[in-house]
Amino acid sequence: MKTFQAAAALVVMLVAPVFAPLTLAETAAEEGQRLFREHCRHCHDKGSPNGKYTPMTLIQAQWERFFDKKYERKHRKVNDDKYGGVPVTEAIDAETLEKIRTFSIDHAADTDQPMTCG
Repeated sequence: MKTFQAAAALVVMLVAPVFAPLTLAETAAEEGQRLFREHCRHCHDKGSPNGKYTPMTLIQAQWERFFDKKYERKHRKVNDDKYGGVPVTEAIDAETLEKIRTFSIDHAADTDQPMTCG
């Protein structure tokens, strides 16, 4: 029995590092999806006057252009009632914005894994 336990522990030690990056990637995607849902969806859902946006609404290049050139300009004067009425650009810190950006680009319409935030 102890030999089996030792062998099982050895297999786990050898195999776990191989699968760890996959687990982290899934966690990053799930976190990005949650953050998009939490910070973006309430203003960009179906029927919104601001337009409905999910990662698969745009292709990667469009998301990159949006975050690089348009995000700040389009959101700095928009107050976010969900976060105390501060401008969206203050409600979303740089780290959170980067995770939303990565999620949007990685799951855009022209990727192998386009996603919504449903």
